[in-house]
Amino acid sequence: MKVILRQDVPSLGRKGAVVELSEGYGRNYLLPRGLAVEATPANLKALEQQEKAAQQREARAEAEARALAAELASRQVVIPVRVGEGGKLFGAVTAKDIAEAISAAGGPTIDRRKFELPEPLRTLGSFQVPVRLHPQVSLTLTVVLVEQESGREKR
Repeated sequence: MKVILRQDVPSLGRKGAVVELSEGYGRNYLLPRGLAVEATPANLKALEQQEKAAQQREARAEAEARALAAELASRQVVIPVRVGEGGKLFGAVTAKDIAEAISAAGGPTIDRRKFELPEPLRTLGSFQVPVRLHPQVSLTLTVVLVEQESGREKR
């Protein structure tokens, strides 16, 4: 009996695979639990269309990531931060702060999890931050931390 797996089945195959197996295993275990469907011509055609649609979505996502990378490649992100005595930052600059600074400057919205920041930035200066927009698309973004202008006058 041939079936199309609807979910990953250990020691049998991954989702979407067409596998040949015994009649009893298919009819008594896989089909009643919804783990597989029979490999009829209609189901095979539907599987082919789903795979084609998934490939198109993946290609579109990669193209969008490449366009975003081209837009961000020439950009430098400047983040004003509060600094105490000795040039130490109050707190730290995280991936979330970098993402917010990009969108506040009129740039695109980027998920904070796309930034591969090994640890938060804790000093003033210029930093190279790797960004992975897609499994095949990554870039290095320049982040500059500058001292925030004080709104208070010294007495």
